[in-house]
Amino acid sequence: MRREGKSAGGVPTIAPPAPLGVEPERGLVMDRLREFLDVIREQGHATGNFLGLLHVLIGRRIATTEGEEVSKGLSWRDVSSLLKKVRWDREAVRELGLDPDSLSPRDRQRYWYQAIAQAGVDSPAAVTAGDRLAQAVASAYDIGPAPRSA
Repeated sequence: MRREGKSAGGVPTIAPPAPLGVEPERGLVMDRLREFLDVIREQGHATGNFLGLLHVLIGRRIATTEGEEVSKGLSWRDVSSLLKKVRWDREAVRELGLDPDSLSPRDRQRYWYQAIAQAGVDSPAAVTAGDRLAQAVASAYDIGPAPRSA
């Protein structure tokens, strides 16, 4: 074989920059979120406050009281996938003023995504509901403030 072009013998190599902080692995984050949802469900904090739960999952930082990060906020797709995996009660969408029969009946991830899209998770009511949820779980979790609207 023939070599083409010039070699890069005189070009110094530069190491990639070191990361500032090591991000937790995705599987570990999802496990922590499942634990968070289990606590919310077992203690009944989501009952009557499903909009607040969606708001917190999507737009707020969640950490344990020991400072261990649970989440920095999730995309709608990630929240819908998480609700599917933990088999959240589909009737919870009634709290959002939605009829479960009007949402995608077969694909549960799509079902939750449609519910989130129609929920108004960025509304003032959602911020208030998120604040209520943050106060309710304050003994076990530190939930950050609502994001500021532009």
